[in-house]
Amino acid sequence: MIKRLLISILLPLAVASCLGAASPEKMHQVAGVAFYNLENLFDTINNNGKYDKEFSPDGARQWNGEKYRMKLHNMAYAISQMRSRITPMGPAFIGVSEIENRSVLDDLVAQPEVADMHLQVVHHDSPDRRGVDVGLLYNPRLFRVLSVSNTTLSIPSNPRFRTRDQMCVTGLLMGEKVSVIVNHWPSRLGGQEQSSYLREAAAALSKHIADSVLALDPNQGIIVMGDMNDDPQDRSMAVALGARKKKEDVKPGEFYNPWWAMLDKGIGTLAYKGQWNLFDQIVLSDYFLGDDRSRWCFFKAEVLNREFLKTKEGDRVGYPLRTFSGGAFLNGYSDHFPTQVFLVRTPQKK
Repeated sequence: MIKRLLISILLPLAVASCLGAASPEKMHQVAGVAFYNLENLFDTINNNGKYDKEFSPDGARQWNGEKYRMKLHNMAYAISQMRSRITPMGPAFIGVSEIENRSVLDDLVAQPEVADMHLQVVHHDSPDRRGVDVGLLYNPRLFRVLSVSNTTLSIPSNPRFRTRDQMCVTGLLMGEKVSVIVNHWPSRLGGQEQSSYLREAAAALSKHIADSVLALDPNQGIIVMGDMNDDPQDRSMAVALGARKKKEDVKPGEFYNPWWAMLDKGIGTLAYKGQWNLFDQIVLSDYFLGDDRSRWCFFKAEVLNREFLKTKEGDRVGYPLRTFSGGAFLNGYSDHFPTQVFLVRTPQKK
């Protein structure tokens, strides 16, 4: 009985704005889903090419066991702070990027700061030239994995191009079927416009994966999350993926992007030369926007720009406190702030 109460996290009328008019006696379940770019979570072993050599004891970063342990501690503490009053067990799942391999995630979830969250790992080795992957951390008490697939992005005009595979994890979010597609789209190396076609291709691949999942089971929600290396209004997100700014504009098969309005307010997840970007996005299929309040619906989105994650001095005050800056070890967290979306539903009487 106690375990059931823990899993069915209840929230009073505070979410009535999402669910519409409700009686004072009505309670709601809440689920958090998050994304975090862990900024080069590498171990100290050089077995992954030139970029990996940089993160080794003899490399340019002088990346040793002590620094690695400090990085793990910082990442684990940041994830532990994703817990909230309405999600005391933390997010049901967290998409992650810029991780070297499975072992760094195993080390991360074993840290004492998150040990009581009982996080499990989904990982896949990508063909990315930098040697970084995406992954999923999940709480098995809140999310049960049913299947995992990974899809490689191919660029016909650039056959030698290699980037992160897209990971699609389908599971039961407190009993309700949901698929999440975890991404880390190609960077803006060479210029935003010059490289846009790569991210547009990545967005088209995410849309294809989502459409394929829905073709098999149209009665489920799709979440696309990741470091998109583009903002909500850019072509990859707004056109190729079809992630809309307003809920009322979302058509069947399209997505709602709550981060668009947030960036309009000057809130971002990373900054460069005084300009905020919001690359770290979690977008939701139309499934989460309907009138059926017995299933998960969107409640709110949040950039987790906590004070401990911010730079406190210099010309980057307020920016994310990263691990290195100008080659100097800062013992920070990441150059990206994490993001989280909250979903709610009305539990059905049995």
